[in-house]
Amino acid sequence: MRTDAGAEALELAPLRGLRYASPDARTLLDSPDFNIALALAPPYDLLDAAAFADLTRAEPHNAVRLTVPPAAVGQEPGGAEPPITAADRYAAAARTLRRWIAQGVLVRDPRPALYVYEQTPPGGQRQRGLIGALRLPAPGSAVVRPHEDVAPGPVEDRARLMAATQANLEPIFLLYRGGTGAARGAAAQVTDTVAASRPHPLVDTVTEDGVAHRLWAVTDPALHRQVAEDLAQRSAMIADGHHRYAAYQRLKAGRHGPGPWDHGLALLVDSDSSPPRLGAIHRVLRGMDVDAAVAALAGAAEVVPLRTDGAPGRPRGDAAYGAARAGGTAGEAPALVLADPADHRRRFLVRVPPDRLAEAFPDRSSAWRALPTALFHHLLPRWGGEDRVDLVHDDPEAAVAAARPGRDTAALLGPAPIEQVYAIAAHGELTPRKSTSFGPKPRTGLVLRGVECPSAAEPGPRRRAR
Repeated sequence: MRTDAGAEALELAPLRGLRYASPDARTLLDSPDFNIALALAPPYDLLDAAAFADLTRAEPHNAVRLTVPPAAVGQEPGGAEPPITAADRYAAAARTLRRWIAQGVLVRDPRPALYVYEQTPPGGQRQRGLIGALRLPAPGSAVVRPHEDVAPGPVEDRARLMAATQANLEPIFLLYRGGTGAARGAAAQVTDTVAASRPHPLVDTVTEDGVAHRLWAVTDPALHRQVAEDLAQRSAMIADGHHRYAAYQRLKAGRHGPGPWDHGLALLVDSDSSPPRLGAIHRVLRGMDVDAAVAALAGAAEVVPLRTDGAPGRPRGDAAYGAARAGGTAGEAPALVLADPADHRRRFLVRVPPDRLAEAFPDRSSAWRALPTALFHHLLPRWGGEDRVDLVHDDPEAAVAAARPGRDTAALLGPAPIEQVYAIAAHGELTPRKSTSFGPKPRTGLVLRGVECPSAAEPGPRRRAR
């Protein structure tokens, strides 16, 4: 959609989603007791080989076989196909996708829809949004703003996978401000009305992490128009999926003229109605114990030992990483904590004065320099560089547990406030890679997008997926 003045506008188009078929439509599946919760997967970049094995052992048709294809993902056990090399993993994922469609494991919905998606973490705040086909604005447009930098390797990986499968296999996660009270927009109102008034969702399940997932299809063109008119006045920020979004743009740029790669699968959430959880991404410094990590900062940072109260992993009066107040008011000094995995009592608060960060990053805003990841990247050369760093999302104690006693150090970072992230994105800046962990993230496998022009396709003879 474009505005009356011809400028680009935020648009989420309906699509005929590819979804796991309901039991009555899936006569070719091995078991009539198919549990869709076991077929859903976390985002691709949160998975390792052990997680892949666990997911596919629990459900052989788990979506991870498409999004994180190992070398042999396209082969059936005991099949007669020749061995698959690592270079063929994208083609293998494409063969898996085609086979699942042919077997009725995945079925395309008969009518274009926007999908209302609700997630409710255990004891957490419910999040609702719309899944659809995002029309891609021109690179650099303010319609969809990234907030985080990307690396070329993951962008290349996701672009090759999408091109091979001719599909968007998991949605990116976008936030927008839909307004409150009388100013609340139609898109958020449609989302809530559908969830509240339709007692029989297409999907109603709980995954192993305790998160409840519900999904409804909105096929009424009148509601589509209400959503489109509202969103045309707004802009969005990428919360999660920067590499996939960059891959979308790469695939679009490689084509000439209008076509299906003008869109990409997205979940759009109104952060005024459903404030997201914003967690931290901690680091593990490999091959450097805490004494060496502290010594390397001599003359570069203030390092203060933290007193502990004897409870594992807890500085006195705060959570494990709470003393590392990150993302404070612009102009304040960010901080991080270095933790010794061999002794929970040995933790060190690390700070650098704001004026020294201003000298190090003169072209950055004060909001950017207040990020804990800005401090981390300023100090990283003293610790040997990024190739010696592993990432741990959200849980500081998991980061400490991932560090090897006597060999590694956990660097614990606090989360940045969402207002600070919005401010950085609005300023046109990109945070250092892996600065934020927005959640809850959309589960992979609920809705896939086979490449087609989003709303031009007419209903076909297939039975509707459930």
